[in-house]
Amino acid sequence: MTSLDLAAPQSRTGGRAATLALGLAFGAILVGLIARAVDLGAPLGMVAVLPFVLPIAVWVAIADMKTMKIPNRAVLALVAVFALAGPVALPLEVWAWCWVHLGVVLVLGFVMSSLGMIGAGDAKFAAAMAPFVALADLGSFLFLFAAVTVLAFVGHRLARRIPAVRRALPGWDSWERRDFPMGLALAGGLLVYLGLAALGAMPSST
Repeated sequence: MTSLDLAAPQSRTGGRAATLALGLAFGAILVGLIARAVDLGAPLGMVAVLPFVLPIAVWVAIADMKTMKIPNRAVLALVAVFALAGPVALPLEVWAWCWVHLGVVLVLGFVMSSLGMIGAGDAKFAAAMAPFVALADLGSFLFLFAAVTVLAFVGHRLARRIPAVRRALPGWDSWERRDFPMGLALAGGLLVYLGLAALGAMPSST
């Protein structure tokens, strides 16, 4: 057996161990948040979902810039976060109604994707994001998302013109493609919105 053959099982074992450790860490955070919500006798607000959404958003942004694709696992992970941590952040009735947002955006995204207006991955991730956005915040979120999209587009286009950046991150598809990695804007928009909501700066939190 070659050293390469030996390395593959070790790599898989290390990956499983890292996944297990990450799952246990997130589980511990969720249990702590649940205990805090029970102690207060009230939902904790969007601050409760930020620790879980942050790594998924970073994953999506990097993956889309690198491969011009948003992994389906990231979409499912975001849905799982809302399913598990959402009841800690929101009143149960509000949390239940927010699932309607996912269905509506999924249908709209499917139509737009079929017409070639957006990518299928973008549509699926936008649908997974939708339950996190309160209906009362829709107008504010769309304005915020537009601003984040412009900043992300300009930042990305400038970054790919810098030789040092391209040397540090070689082979990223978005450096060469005309298409913009929309996952960067979607993930950034979600994080900024949740951060502002956690600070009480959104209409739904005032």
